[in-house]
Amino acid sequence: MKRSYLLYGAVAGILLIILEAIQYKAIVRDLEIEVFGAVIAVLFMGIGVYTGVQFVKREQSNHLNKSAAKKYQLSDRELEVLQLLADGLSNQEIADKLFVSLNTTKTHLSNLYSKLHVKRRTQAVQKAREMSILTSPESTK
Repeated sequence: MKRSYLLYGAVAGILLIILEAIQYKAIVRDLEIEVFGAVIAVLFMGIGVYTGVQFVKREQSNHLNKSAAKKYQLSDRELEVLQLLADGLSNQEIADKLFVSLNTTKTHLSNLYSKLHVKRRTQAVQKAREMSILTSPESTK
C-alpha cells in the first residue's frame, strides 16, 4: 500500500514539475524586459543589503588602544592576535587570517599570555579590557 502511495506521489510530482516548466516558458515569452530589469534590481538590492550588514558587523569588532598596549610592550602582531582572540576566533582561524602557521600563532599567544600574566584566552581578553588595551564598540560611541 505504501509503495503505491509513493509511486502515485512521485508521478504526480514529476507531472507538476513538467507543467511548471511549460508554464515558465510561456511566461518568459510573454513578459516584457522591464519585469526582468525589476527582478535583477531586486536581486542586486538584496546583495547590497547583505554586503552592508556584513560590513557593519566587521566594524563592530573590538577596538585596540595602541598607546596603552605600548605600555605593556605588546608587539603589533601580538595586538592583532589579541584582537582576533577577542573576536572569538580559534587558533587555526587566527593563523589562517594572519597567513602564518598554527605554531606561530601559538607562540604569539604564549608571549601574549606571559606579558599579560594570564593562563587562558578568556583571561587574556578580560585583562586586556581591564588594562584598556581592548575597548568594546559600545564604549567608543
